[in-house]
Amino acid sequence: MKISDAYVIVTSPGRNFVTLKIVTESGTYGIGDATLNGREMAVVAYLEEHVIPALIGRDASRIEDIWHYLYRGAYWRRGPVTMAAVSAVDLALWDIKAKAAGMPLYQLLGGKSRERVMTYAHCTGRDIEGCLAEVEKHVRLGYRAVRVQAGVPGIPTIYGVAKREGERYEPADAELPAEHVWSTEKYLNHVPKLFAAVRERFGEELHVLHDVHHRLTPIEAARLGKAVEPYHLFWLEDCVPAENQESFRLIRQHTTTPLAVGEVFNSIHDYRELIENQWIDYIRTPLSHGGGITHMRRIADLAGLYHVRTGFHGPTDLSPVCLGAAIHFDTWVPNFGIQEHMPHTPETDTVFPHDYRFEDGHFLVGEAPGHGVDIDETLAKQYPYKRASLPVNRLEDGTLWHW
Repeated sequence: MKISDAYVIVTSPGRNFVTLKIVTESGTYGIGDATLNGREMAVVAYLEEHVIPALIGRDASRIEDIWHYLYRGAYWRRGPVTMAAVSAVDLALWDIKAKAAGMPLYQLLGGKSRERVMTYAHCTGRDIEGCLAEVEKHVRLGYRAVRVQAGVPGIPTIYGVAKREGERYEPADAELPAEHVWSTEKYLNHVPKLFAAVRERFGEELHVLHDVHHRLTPIEAARLGKAVEPYHLFWLEDCVPAENQESFRLIRQHTTTPLAVGEVFNSIHDYRELIENQWIDYIRTPLSHGGGITHMRRIADLAGLYHVRTGFHGPTDLSPVCLGAAIHFDTWVPNFGIQEHMPHTPETDTVFPHDYRFEDGHFLVGEAPGHGVDIDETLAKQYPYKRASLPVNRLEDGTLWHW
C-alpha cells in the first residue's frame, strides 16, 4: 500500500479545522485531524514543508515505522506543532489499515470493551442559577455527567462561560488574543457554592466535573480540592499549570478529589511521573495532539497499570475526525473513564459526515471500515480559514497570568 498522494484541507465551518488526507496507489485513503487551536497554520506549514514530502512512496501499512520516522527522525522532537502533525499522519494511516482490513477501527485495536461510551456535557451560566438551568436541560437529554462552570461576581469574563446567556462558548474569539481579568481569591470563595447548588438540586448520583483551566498554584488547588470534597466531584481538571509535575504531589497530599490533566500534553513523557506516582486519576490528551493512536495506546497502557483512566479532550475545536477516532479508542480501551462532548455545529457535521451517533448521554460507535469519518472537500471550500486566537489573562493588578 504505497502512499501516492497526501495533502492538507483547511476549513472553518464554525471553527478552524486542519485535515490531512493520505491516498494510496490503490485509491484507498485515510484522513487525520491536525487541528491545533490558534496555531493551525503553523501545523499546515510543518505538514506541507517537512512531513508530506517524506510520506510519498512509503508503505502505508508500516504505521509503527512511519511513526518513529516522524518522531525519532525529527531532531527537534515533541512540541505541540510537531505532535499535531504526527498525530494526523497516524490517524490517517490507521484509517487506511482498517479500511484495507474491511473492519471498523475498534475491531483492529482488539474489539469492544464496552457497548457504549459515556460522555459529559458542558453546562455553563452567567450565574449559578443559569448554570443549573443548563444542567437540567442536559439531564433531560440523558447525560449522566456534566461539567459545570459559572460566572464569578467581580470577574467580568470567566473561562467556559459565554458572554451572553444561551450562546455557544467560543474561547478563540478574536484575531489577536483578547485580555481577560482574573482573581483567584474571588474564584476560590465562590466556586464551592456552585457545587453545593448542583448537589442540592440534582442529588448525589449525577457525575459533576469542573475545569480550573490552569489558574491556581499548588497550595490553592489543594485548598479547592479539599473544599469540594463534600460534593464528590468526578474530577477537578487542570487545577495547576502542569510543567512542574511535582505540583500534583502537594495537591494529592491534601485532597481525595480526583484529578484530571493533559489536554495540553503531547507525549508519554509529560505524564510519566504523574502516572507512576499516582498523582492523577484521568489522562486528557486527545488523539490528535498525543501522537495519534500509536502513541496514545502506550500512554493508556501505562496509565492502566496505575488505575488511571482515560478522559479524552473533546472540544469543538477538534474535528469530528478526532472525535470519531476517539469513540473507537474509547470503545476498545480497557481503562476507559469518560469522553468529553461538545456538539459540533450542523455545518461542521455536514462537512465531516460520520457514522458514530449520540444517544441518551452516550456515544455509539459505528461499524463502517476505518474510523468512520470522511470530509466533503467541495463543501469544505465554502468555509475559508479565519484567524482566531485564544485569550490571555491578567490579574487585577495587571500581572500576566495563566489562561
